[in-house]
Amino acid sequence: QVQLVESGGGLVQAGGSLRISCVASGRGFSSYAMGWFRQAPGKGREFVAGFSRSRTYYVDSVKGRFTISRDDAKNTVDLQMNSLKPGDTAVYYCAVNRGTSLEVGNMDYWGKGTLVTVSS
Repeated sequence: QVQLVESGGGLVQAGGSLRISCVASGRGFSSYAMGWFRQAPGKGREFVAGFSRSRTYYVDSVKGRFTISRDDAKNTVDLQMNSLKPGDTAVYYCAVNRGTSLEVGNMDYWGKGTLVTVSS
């Protein structure tokens, strides 16, 4: 059973930075798609950033501000978030797909999430 544990969330002022991390248990993650998703209050869950087929992907709203990184030896995936905006406030989830998809509905495993709050 794959387990994902996120950490690093918190409260930050607009324009600030935060780094969140995800540690995965198990093996074989180097070939899996892994990503970060978020869910703001009253909204659906959306893709933020991810790795698939050795490429990185970002939703347009975070390009140039967020950077995803991955360490397969440690089974970790981090998200460095800079120039944060109040609109980035959400619960951020780490997720894994045993294939190559990074679509919300196709992810096989999810963490419990970490809350990021950006104050104005």
